[in-house]
Amino acid sequence: MKIGEIAALVGVTPRTVRHYHHLGLLPEPERLPNGYRDYGLRHAVTLARIRRLTELGLGLGEVRDVLADDAGRELSEVLEELDVDLARQEAAIADRRARLAVLRKQAREGRLPSEGPVSPELTGLFGAFAPSDSPMAAKDREHLALLDSLVEPEQREELYAALRPFAEDPGFAGHVQELYERLDDLTDAQVDDPRIGPLAGDLAASMPEAMIALMGEGLHETDSPFGEAFLADFAPAQAAVVRQMLTALSARARGRR
Repeated sequence: MKIGEIAALVGVTPRTVRHYHHLGLLPEPERLPNGYRDYGLRHAVTLARIRRLTELGLGLGEVRDVLADDAGRELSEVLEELDVDLARQEAAIADRRARLAVLRKQAREGRLPSEGPVSPELTGLFGAFAPSDSPMAAKDREHLALLDSLVEPEQREELYAALRPFAEDPGFAGHVQELYERLDDLTDAQVDDPRIGPLAGDLAASMPEAMIALMGEGLHETDSPFGEAFLADFAPAQAAVVRQMLTALSARARGRR
């Protein structure tokens, strides 16, 4: 058989056959005087076996190990590993579908955050926030959505549990809205604006103790690549407020120890 004929017989492409030759999975047959490869039944048997193994999900490296073990012990081990891996994939898919179902329900009910899919904990926290047209409030939500992707689930639960009582407190929510508006007013201000210091102090004073405890040593790390990128997301005067606020919080955290 020519390469096109054996490929058609087994249900693969000639390119696939050549690739298996290149990897050493399928021995190359002798060539006829005209230069064509002459494939026999043994080649078809091996090629069909390679196809069956790859259809099960085995990688080509694993297929090579299976083909090298005539007694089939390697195949048994590989199939066990493959079954464990597939079970893990099934569990992951089930978890993703469950989360997707929640997000679809939120979308139907108009409760899906504009920041896109976030954890159920953050979605609930966003739902507790008072509506706001403040650009700084929107930025704060974006920062929380980023944090949602970076922290471990246990830290995330602690963080949102610490924030939720304040989000549900109308008095505190009104105070935070006022602070957002004061930050918004600094969008085009200079870095020596006299409003910067008092606002930094008010922001630091409004930070819940539980939040300071969770943030810990990272409060003052604005000279890290992430800290620099974080500050660069604000207008210059706003960044100055945030920097001074973090400095005040670091001092406050040290005073608690």
